[in-house]
Amino acid sequence: MYEYIDGKLAFKCPTYIVIEAGGIGYHVNISLNTFSLLPDVERCKIFTWLHVKEDAHTLYGFADEGERRLFLYLISVSGIGANTARMMLSSITPAEIQTAIVNGDLPLIQRIKGIGAKSAQRLVLELQDKLKKEGLGSLISGPTHHTVKDEALSALVMLGFVKQTAEKALDAVLKNNTETLSVEQMIKLALKSL
Repeated sequence: MYEYIDGKLAFKCPTYIVIEAGGIGYHVNISLNTFSLLPDVERCKIFTWLHVKEDAHTLYGFADEGERRLFLYLISVSGIGANTARMMLSSITPAEIQTAIVNGDLPLIQRIKGIGAKSAQRLVLELQDKLKKEGLGSLISGPTHHTVKDEALSALVMLGFVKQTAEKALDAVLKNNTETLSVEQMIKLALKSL
């Protein structure tokens, strides 16, 4: 429902912040990772996710889009709720979580408070392929597109193609075409070989 909140950072502590925007103070739950990334400035932008339950509406905030996407992957796993996912993001960095899941590093995942052997196995089983498809580090770095090829690659990954396969197809397109291609042209040509 809310993509982000941009406003005055009225209060900051390791578990939550208060952002004032449009005359309203928003109580936003955060992870320690987000706490460490938020600068001590008057104005900030925080990516959000609203958790609606029968008895409460809880707002969770993230320093960047990548951390929010990882959070949403984590809560999609049966038995992992919003507070457990926040605990995971507070215990180790998002990059370490992604790497541990992709590599099936169960001992590292189990060291997180609230994650037992079964939960760790379920995380790896349900998320390993999804996070491999994203590519290591791509989820955490967020969407930064500098070239036409990067934008085309991102679009192909969003369409469901494995990053490495899509990259090879785009490299072949660039090799076979000497003229400058638009993102759309590059995607269409790559789709023919995929």
